[in-house]
Amino acid sequence: MAKIKHLEIDGTSANYWALLGLLGVFILGGLGSMWFMEHNGHWVTGMTNQIVWGVPHVMAVFLIVAASGALNVASIASVFNKTVYKPLAPLSAFLALALLAGGLAVLVLDLGRPDRLMVAMTHYNFKSIFAWNIYLYTGFFAVVGLYLLTMLGSALKPYGRLAGTLAFIWRLVLTTGTGSIFGFLVARQAYDAAIMAPMFIVFSLAYGLACFLLVLGASFAMTGRELGPFLVRRLRNLLGVFVAGSFYMTVVHHLTNLYSAERQGVEAFLLLDGGTITSLFWLGQVVVGYILPLALIYTPVYRDMPFAPYVAAGLTAAGGLAQMYVTIIGGQAYPLSLFPGMEASSSFFDGAINTYVPSLPESLLALSGIAIALAIVAVVVKLFRVLPVSLADETTDPHHGL
Repeated sequence: MAKIKHLEIDGTSANYWALLGLLGVFILGGLGSMWFMEHNGHWVTGMTNQIVWGVPHVMAVFLIVAASGALNVASIASVFNKTVYKPLAPLSAFLALALLAGGLAVLVLDLGRPDRLMVAMTHYNFKSIFAWNIYLYTGFFAVVGLYLLTMLGSALKPYGRLAGTLAFIWRLVLTTGTGSIFGFLVARQAYDAAIMAPMFIVFSLAYGLACFLLVLGASFAMTGRELGPFLVRRLRNLLGVFVAGSFYMTVVHHLTNLYSAERQGVEAFLLLDGGTITSLFWLGQVVVGYILPLALIYTPVYRDMPFAPYVAAGLTAAGGLAQMYVTIIGGQAYPLSLFPGMEASSSFFDGAINTYVPSLPESLLALSGIAIALAIVAVVVKLFRVLPVSLADETTDPHHGL
């Protein structure tokens, strides 16, 4: 493969500043929502003492999981020595950090008392998976930052594969920790499953690659740089494998739960009787997130259309958000089983399906997470040599012209 040059973008056009301005509006909306919720209390949101994780947490978990998967392109290039992906490695690593920063920003701003974050950072309960995740998230910034130094600095370049391998292992551990947040929650019947950790790893591959493909296509289109169909096809086919893997893990998860008598109630709620949750599962997660992307990727009449990979990536990301909503909100909406095998009745919603309607401040805060991640990427491509000047087929396809 021909040597590919990376160059920062000019970043002086009206379109560039308009994009930053638009993202800034969403970021300000998120900050204003944080102030409104902190000033008035979380009773102004749709969250209650039954559903304590709302739309901001859905977005935060999605971005954190996607951050791990966004690094996959760089991992394939360095760890598995696939040279065709090496020109994309810097963008992959920066996008991973940006997505993690966006997700964590939403979590911090939703604390109600962001100033008390220092308590969580200085006092650890190592029996809590949340305490472990603080190390995993901060470690991810450090490890991927070191990995980026090997890409951007010639002195550390010989250590690129070692740093890439460490980053690859760390991201697997990070996503395992995120999935284990739900896998260790024994109080919720929709969670408390060992499959949650590996399932989230597979989800991360699909979400992260979908986000990467969208950012890659938009970056090259907005800067007028050439992105050849050869590399897009490679990424499209890889996305198809990850989406199919996510579909498989989802099927196995629900079939395993249906096999267990104690979980048949929550499965009936999620799959049949959950109203909005059930609709989001079948239409959002299965149809939009799995079936339509797979059809666009593998159906001959669609797969070679120029827009198909990007539409498939957008549908995968939308389906991922629906999946996180079903997992997080749906798992809390189903009532706690306080005394298995017995009926419990009180004035505190025992045995009742919990309702949740997101408020405007929550939604704005959630959207600000995406805006923060995209704003970081927009600034990075202006300051650093991250984007290749051209990824035309003659520079990326070793069989071009043969």
